[in-house]
Amino acid sequence: MNAPTKAVSRADRVQHVISPGGVAAWLVEDYAVPLVAVEFSFSGGAAQDPQGKAGAGAMLSGLLDEGAGDLDAEAFHRALDDHAIRLSFNVERDEFSGRLQTLTRHVDKAFELLALAVNAPRLDEAPIERVRGQLNAVLKRDSKEPDSMAARAWRHAAWAGHPYSRASRGELGEIDTVTRDDLVALHRKLLARDTLKIAVVGAIDAQRLAAYLDAAFSHLPAQADLAPIEQIEIGGLGRRIVVDFDVPQANIRFGRPGIARRDPDYITAMVVNHILGGGAFTSRLFQEVREKRGLTYSVHTGLTTADFSPSLIGATSTKNERAAETLGVIEAEFARLAAEGPSADELDKAKKFLTGSYALRFDTSTKIAGHLLQLQREGFGADYLDRRNAEVEAVTLEDAKRVAGRLIGDAKLLVAIVGRPEGIDAVEAK
Repeated sequence: MNAPTKAVSRADRVQHVISPGGVAAWLVEDYAVPLVAVEFSFSGGAAQDPQGKAGAGAMLSGLLDEGAGDLDAEAFHRALDDHAIRLSFNVERDEFSGRLQTLTRHVDKAFELLALAVNAPRLDEAPIERVRGQLNAVLKRDSKEPDSMAARAWRHAAWAGHPYSRASRGELGEIDTVTRDDLVALHRKLLARDTLKIAVVGAIDAQRLAAYLDAAFSHLPAQADLAPIEQIEIGGLGRRIVVDFDVPQANIRFGRPGIARRDPDYITAMVVNHILGGGAFTSRLFQEVREKRGLTYSVHTGLTTADFSPSLIGATSTKNERAAETLGVIEAEFARLAAEGPSADELDKAKKFLTGSYALRFDTSTKIAGHLLQLQREGFGADYLDRRNAEVEAVTLEDAKRVAGRLIGDAKLLVAIVGRPEGIDAVEAK
């Protein structure tokens, strides 16, 4: 009789590398293709933008590869292009991140350029104004784009007065106040070793990687200088905000508080959300709003795990004359799921999809590195790679009904609508 086959462990492939200078990273060696993918992040992000200067982090992320050390912007980009190196930076609410992709034959040059960008960005005036102009162009476009307008109205009401109320890409008018000195100070404030997380996947061994880690990151400040951010719960539940805009469709954004990523109920909440609005074609909202009534092309919900305000947020758009009906169906499905919970069949299908689709996070080096970085940001060990699906499979119908009640609560939503929705008036929260 053959012994049972042991499941392949993803966690066993993850090496924990610590450089001589004390820089830590997770590494998955993979020599199938001659590539190296690096993902890294620092805590802080756009929530650390100075007051009245929303967009400083976005500007900084757009400038780190616009010249560094003795290379101006043109020379830096030429060096990237000549060696087929991809280097980019990004800012979200709670993190400032970077991504590097290179062929193994150019890995020396890639880490050399990464080290320059991270440690010695030039922040020259011409690139500053160019990036400022690019961001302003995006913000001006978004100011007249209905979905962006709905997101902005919802965000300002949900987190009034909090850094989360500001867009990660900045706010019109505030971008223009950001100076080079602000960018220099923000670089020093955010990019520090104590909040640094790194994941590397590809054709490179631990010893070689350790040397590159020191070259790129060991000279950064030991500690970040982050301003304290207060925890905040989404406000205005029951409120409806209507932004009058002459377009044929009403763009609707809705949401309420979510469940934190490290909360023991989070995995169950993820399953419940899939049933409610996270499943692309199988969710209750998709079935009730689109398939049965043809009210919209798309409707969805998602759990966000922001550090200081986890959320359950959804969006859709529909004809103005059918906006009231659409919103009524959405609110009814929230209330029904909170009161009754999911069915056994819904739960089974959701768990099968969530466990089966997990493998899609591991089909490219960049995806693997990104997921490993995410786990580090969330405070999990590599062992989570092997136990995640088991946690999903362990969710019972009783668990799902309980957490549906906790997640959706009284089913009150904060709603923002851009358009001229018929039968919907602005309503203040009670």
